[in-house]
Amino acid sequence: MMTGFNVWREGGPVFWMIAGIGLAAVGVFLERLLHLRRARIRYDDFLDGVFNILEKGMTREALALCDEAPGPVVHLMRTAIKHRDEPQETLRLVLDNASHAEISRMERRLGVLATIVQVAPLLGLLGSLLGVLETVLVLRQQAPLVQSVDVTGGLVRALITSITGLMVAIPSYAMFNLLVIRIDRIVLDMEQASNDILSFMRRGPHAAARTDAPAGVRGEHA
Repeated sequence: MMTGFNVWREGGPVFWMIAGIGLAAVGVFLERLLHLRRARIRYDDFLDGVFNILEKGMTREALALCDEAPGPVVHLMRTAIKHRDEPQETLRLVLDNASHAEISRMERRLGVLATIVQVAPLLGLLGSLLGVLETVLVLRQQAPLVQSVDVTGGLVRALITSITGLMVAIPSYAMFNLLVIRIDRIVLDMEQASNDILSFMRRGPHAAARTDAPAGVRGEHA
């Protein structure tokens, strides 16, 4: 039975390349997963708190609250506060641009993971072909007296690289889809938050004086 040490030794340079991009895929996945986990918050509770502060005319306190929280929704709220005096259409455009920037930031390095998904099996195929080629050259050079040990070396290398390529590509594809799903959920939160922010800002400057507004007002005007 082939041990782990023999696999690393028999795999050849292509095997090491596949192993290297496999480690890179794991690194990208963990970094993006932690980033997306920090990015998603309970946006409804956060917006309620900021709206209550803004209704009291405490703009600086609202900005300070945004500075203390992470995530794309927080960035949208901060952007809306800074452009609160702009016309409604201008504010909507500003929020759309900020949303696109946040989505691009969340999708950073996903292209690397997608590339690894496509390249890993191709490298496995390359390693297989090189192993078969090595076997054919050995057969031609040592015919008609061919040792089985000489023949099986290339075939073993071909199998190792093919299997390793699939072992890297399959988990990488799953990791890529998991990140895409998380990003889609955050994008949905951003869209709903943007609508809530625009609905709140639509009430105009008089909203700052309504300090006695109940907590359910925002939902009634959304």
